[in-house]
This record gives sequence, structure tokens and C-alpha cells, in this order.
Amino acid sequence: MGRLDNKVAIVTGAGSGMGKAIAAEYAQEGAKVILADINQETLEAVAEEIKAAGGKATISVTNIANEDDINAMVALATDTYGSLDILVNNAGIMDNFTTVGNVSNELYDKVIAINLTGPFKAARAAINVMEKQENGGVIVNNASVGGLFGARGGAVYAISKHGLIGLTKNIAATYGRFGKIRANAIAPGGVKTNIQSTITAVDPLGGQALQAAGESPLGEPSDIAHLATFLASDESSFIDGDVIKADGGWTV
Repeated sequence: MGRLDNKVAIVTGAGSGMGKAIAAEYAQEGAKVILADINQETLEAVAEEIKAAGGKATISVTNIANEDDINAMVALATDTYGSLDILVNNAGIMDNFTTVGNVSNELYDKVIAINLTGPFKAARAAINVMEKQENGGVIVNNASVGGLFGARGGAVYAISKHGLIGLTKNIAATYGRFGKIRANAIAPGGVKTNIQSTITAVDPLGGQALQAAGESPLGEPSDIAHLATFLASDESSFIDGDVIKADGGWTV
């Protein structure tokens, strides 16, 4: 018996890193997983790995900044498997630690669209399915310690992750407190993923602030996957609206 037997889960950003690890562990624990990412090639590779290990996975080529893609992703889950029990908002991007005075409109719009607006619209679409289900559902938002502090990302990254935590708490205070949909957030510190490759030209002042915060231990994607599985399972049924840091003690 798996901890997520017969659950239907969507994991965004499932083509690599933490999303891939979460999706693989969910499948191992018995969930039927919708793998959502913008890159079809990586999605297909992840799906093959999951199926080879005996799991169930379906791919959804999804740009999380596109509302039509989000609605299609949720419809794929319900049309294929008949329900939607878990949504993991994992997809996200960095912002080169850019400080407020150097943030362009283009950078602001891009980061907010992927890190906050997309997860909000995915949560909205998922909630409209989950609230009609007898067992409700679970939303896990992969935020960041950058959503708790000021120097673990640039200005827009911090804004987006603080916002994602606010979204988590609002869902819990409404659909959790007075309904059947739980929502919790994970706040990872440094994790060995390819998101590091998107940090290409660090803002000098932003980099100085990060350096002052001290060196972060680097966790494995599986460390985050274990926590995401716990939060999606019935083992965490009395946890709602929480933000759990997974940073190896970086911010202690």
C-alpha cells in the first residue's frame, strides 16, 4: 500500500529537479501523476522512467504563464483519471538577485507570471474541481526561503514567493478551515537543481546581500520530494496553512 494510492496528482515543473523528484515519488507511492512542464522532451523522459518503475504518468506540455494551458492541464487530469486530488505548484524561475532599482518591466512581468500568477490560476482551477469532490483535495506550493526573508533572492523573486505563501495561507483559512481543501507551502533553501543554471548575471548589490546571508547547504531534490509526499498524504491531515522550511538549517 502506498501513501498516495489512487490519488490523482498534478506536478508542475515536473521535467527536472524537485518537480521530477516529487512526481517520481508520488508515482512510487501509488498516485496517478500528470507531469506538467514546458519542455515535452524532458517530460517524455520522466514519464518513461516512472512507467518503467511501475508507476502511472501522463504528460501535459504546459506553460504555467498561459491560462489556457493551465485549464487544459487540469482538464487532462479529470478527463484521464476522473478526479484531481493533489496539485503541486512547483514550477518557478530565478531573477539573478536583481534589486528593485534594476528590475525591468519585462523581468518583473516574467517572474510574477511564472512564480505567482500561474500558481494562483492553477490553484483556482484545481479548487473548482476539488471543492466538488467528497474528499476535497490538497495543494502543495513550493515556495522558498526567499518568501520568508529579504536576501535569498532578488526583489521580484522575493515578491513572488512571499505572494505564494500568502496564497497558501488564504486557501487554508478559507477552503481548509471551512471546507475540505488543505494547502501548505514548502520553503526550500539551496537545492541541487538546474534552476541554478538560470542565474547568469548576478546583480552586484543583490549578490552582496546574499553573501551576507551566509553560504547555504545544498539539499537533494529527493529531500524536498519526501516532504511534498508527507504534505500530500493523510499523515499530514491536521497540518494546514503552514510553511515548512527545508534548508538544512541555513536560516536557523
